[in-house]
Amino acid sequence: MKIKSHKQLVEEASLEIENLTPEEAKVRLDDNTIFIDIRDIRELWRDGTIENSKHIPRGMLEFWLDPSSHYYKEEFAVSKNKILFCAQGMRSALAAKTLKDMGFTNIAHVKGGFEALKKSNFKVVEVKKK
Repeated sequence: MKIKSHKQLVEEASLEIENLTPEEAKVRLDDNTIFIDIRDIRELWRDGTIENSKHIPRGMLEFWLDPSSHYYKEEFAVSKNKILFCAQGMRSALAAKTLKDMGFTNIAHVKGGFEALKKSNFKVVEVKKK
């Protein structure tokens, strides 16, 4: 049985979504845009996150953003623009493609993820265990 590799899935997703550089993402940040870190919470504890970003664990993304889900969180309203990032941009590319498939039109992701954002002088803040 032949399966698609994760790299192939990411490449295919990247053709269908909006891919932003860190600089393009910075220009887009405004009151109607949410910067969403989809990395695992342990990654945030270890490495921190981008200042003013929101965390949604990748496994909860569709549920927290779907108004019909009992997990829906109003702070992530459908009308808000959303820019996703992960560690290097692979998970966020796949996540953005999934949200596009759900019908979201105001979704993008950061190419290169958290690593690229740090190199572009985004402020990193510590995330403490609760």
